[in-house]
Amino acid sequence: MTDVFQLNRYFERIGFSGATAPDLATLTAIHAAHVEAIPFEGLDPLLRRPIKLDLPSLQRKLIDGRRGGYCYEHNAVLRAALQTIGFRVSGLGGRVRWNAPPQSPLGPKTHMLLKVDLPDGSYLADAGFGACLLDAPLKLVADVEQTTAMGTYKITEADGLLWLAAKRSGGWRTMYVFDLTPQLASDYELGNWFTSTSPLVPFTTALVMERVHNEQRIKLVNRRLIVEARDGQPVSEHVIGSAEELRRVLDETFGVSPPVPADAIFAMIGERGPER
Repeated sequence: MTDVFQLNRYFERIGFSGATAPDLATLTAIHAAHVEAIPFEGLDPLLRRPIKLDLPSLQRKLIDGRRGGYCYEHNAVLRAALQTIGFRVSGLGGRVRWNAPPQSPLGPKTHMLLKVDLPDGSYLADAGFGACLLDAPLKLVADVEQTTAMGTYKITEADGLLWLAAKRSGGWRTMYVFDLTPQLASDYELGNWFTSTSPLVPFTTALVMERVHNEQRIKLVNRRLIVEARDGQPVSEHVIGSAEELRRVLDETFGVSPPVPADAIFAMIGERGPER
């Protein structure tokens, strides 16, 4: 496989068959199809497997390999697809705040997101925030509540930074902080290395997966299978009790063929894991 992006194969993977143009309708449809078809999953960091960000490797894994990935992988694939169609796309970097205490200092840029420029303005596209998957692009405007099928979001501006928050059952929760400085490939390589190897990052010590499907947000955090409705409203929570049940959940719920047997993964994970 060359570095040429296989757009038709990507469309098959996400189940997209509509007309394409560099416009908001196409962006919205592709974004929604992507997060439903390709799950967020952190199996490789948990298993200490290297994560490669070159386009051939990403296509083999996320498009041809019945796998998902995390932010650098998802958004690199989404960016390649959008650029192939003709969109103007910039890669940005975010500082994750989902589990950070409100007054704690900002951490490093460990998240990849996209800015898509359209005639009516710029939009944030992000198919890879695996705590609260964004199911649609958001207009890059401050202090306006924006609703999607699965959530309510708001971007605010403070201290020269943009803060993205999601409305949850307990109130607003900050997802990440970012600015509009385009990132280099080397920035992502450094962030990817840290995120996939550091014990300070959840993915190296816990199994984290998420998918948006049938108007539900489905999460797997270690052995906890969590289903949420819009704005994070709880629907159900179930503890996976065996390796065989984990295998079925990976296969049937997330559509993932893991790189090692499910019993090896089950033996590595506890019951709870980090809050998501």
